Amino acid sequence: MECPFCRPPKEQLLYEDSLIRILLDAYPASRGHLLVVPRRHVERWEDLRDDEKLALIRGMELAMEVLRETLKPDAFNVGMNLGKEAGQTVPHLHLHVIPRWRGDSKNPRGGVRKAVLDLEDENLSLKERWVRNRLKPEEVSRLREAFNRILGSG
Repeated sequence: MECPFCRPPKEQLLYEDSLIRILLDAYPASRGHLLVVPRRHVERWEDLRDDEKLALIRGMELAMEVLRETLKPDAFNVGMNLGKEAGQTVPHLHLHVIPRWRGDSKNPRGGVRKAVLDLEDENLSLKERWVRNRLKPEEVSRLREAFNRILGSG
């Protein structure tokens, strides 16, 4: 299997620089679910260089800023699945930035802990929700414009 993060589809790529890419998640847990991915193919956190670790954090902040501006979420879940036993399905390290809105989950309490506690997440239980959570092309364009505007002024 070719790594989907090493050569992401153009329509999923929102931003890239010399160290990271920011992508739309192909199976979004919520509308605007983004991934911050090191450009270099790395599977484990301990294999990242220090500059790549810092770039991932900067990318997370940038993704949150753009999402706040364009989609106006109330909160975020941010995290990584590091290893197959932790739920990692693509063997290329990536950080999830998941926008959340008041009322989008019947019981948001516990957030990312639900995976460890083996509780069902109603946002991920149905394939139809992944499709429904995908952004419209005009929303993706607004995200791209926001990345360019924010980066142009910084």
